[in-house]
Amino acid sequence: MNIRFYHARILTMEEPLSVIEGQVWVKGERIIYVGDGSAASLEHFYAEFGDEPVIWDREIDCQGNLLMPGFKNAHTHSAMVLFRSQADDEPLQEWLEKKIFPVEAKLSQEDIYELTRMAVLEYLTSGVTAVFDMYLDPLPVQQAFLDSGMRHVLVSGLNNFVISPEEMEEYYLSLNGKSSLSSYHMGIHAEYTCSQQLLEKVASLIQKYKVPFFAHSSETQSEVAACIRRYGKTPTQLFDALGFYAYGGGGYHCIYMDERDIEIYREKNLTVVTNPASNLKLASGIAPVSRFLREEIPVAIGTDGAGSNNCLDMFREMFLVTGLAKYLDGDAQSVPAMEVLKMATVNGAYAMGLSDCDTLSPGKYADLIMIDLHQPNMQPLGNIAKNIVYSGSKQNVKLTMIAGKILYEDGKFDIGEDPEVLYQKANRIADRFKTAWNI
Repeated sequence: MNIRFYHARILTMEEPLSVIEGQVWVKGERIIYVGDGSAASLEHFYAEFGDEPVIWDREIDCQGNLLMPGFKNAHTHSAMVLFRSQADDEPLQEWLEKKIFPVEAKLSQEDIYELTRMAVLEYLTSGVTAVFDMYLDPLPVQQAFLDSGMRHVLVSGLNNFVISPEEMEEYYLSLNGKSSLSSYHMGIHAEYTCSQQLLEKVASLIQKYKVPFFAHSSETQSEVAACIRRYGKTPTQLFDALGFYAYGGGGYHCIYMDERDIEIYREKNLTVVTNPASNLKLASGIAPVSRFLREEIPVAIGTDGAGSNNCLDMFREMFLVTGLAKYLDGDAQSVPAMEVLKMATVNGAYAMGLSDCDTLSPGKYADLIMIDLHQPNMQPLGNIAKNIVYSGSKQNVKLTMIAGKILYEDGKFDIGEDPEVLYQKANRIADRFKTAWNI
């Protein structure tokens, strides 16, 4: 479809960051025009792209609302919506070993497919247009995202119990290139769930294909201490010694990082993906985000899964990133709002390798959201970008578009399935595990 947005405020996330007034034109999957709509601007556009007028399938009056790039949820486990409010109030290791792993071992591909489909609904209402998802079996996850129209990057959760290096290699070769909405990265769940032999096999694949690497890393003090006992190195230093970071990548959580760890991230231009709500709920700690920024280490934002969060809400994550940094540093100026917006959009796209989805610019994919400014929490307008981070919420997401298709608008979804049907399926799956959760 060809869609013209007009009477819009626009935050492109291009430098220098500012809000302009004007129009965004979408032709098929991509943006073809962003500008004030003036005669001079349009004359320049037609001189560059030809004189033929665009035939619009739809023209949307934004009524002064804000268009901006969609948020990139740079770390999540979508199918873990199953565990929402069913596996709570325990520290990380006990939570994993008692509540999560035993149930996950019994999930079928159909279960994972349906649960992922339901998670998409929540992403769309939160203004998320791409997710970096790690889960047990990438096949049903990819299919669920493709059937829903959700852009996604899958990352292997390989460990001693799930997926072999040989399977990961096969997924890498078969899942990439399947759709412009989808890609697959190599990775592992974490150092503590992988044997040394397994780590060495993964290292050889990283070197063979020259690809970035991602894993849960330095999430708890006990994780780091145990890794040092086993290898004499922190997780970051171990991964670096194995050659995992030769071609980029990064880590999820990165709370307990020593000076050498930070040095490695800076030298290798790795990305930290912080997950503040999950880390708070599991009492894991607070990532030193302001330190990462001072060292010019890219920081992106993830929700983690709904079992540890318990919601997939990027607005809450953005507020926590800046609020916790201010508390940790004892400095109200720490990690300002514009930096947080970069983390939630541009930096997330960088981490995921989505260079065509980071800003609202001609030639980029039309992955955008409309923020409703006609809500009391957005008034007075003052500084719109700060309002989004400090007072914004999911109620402000009026529209979510991915690859030129509107998947969510004014409370209604267009993902090929009735939300009520997805809710029923998810509840039937949850009912099978009531005994495991002692309810």
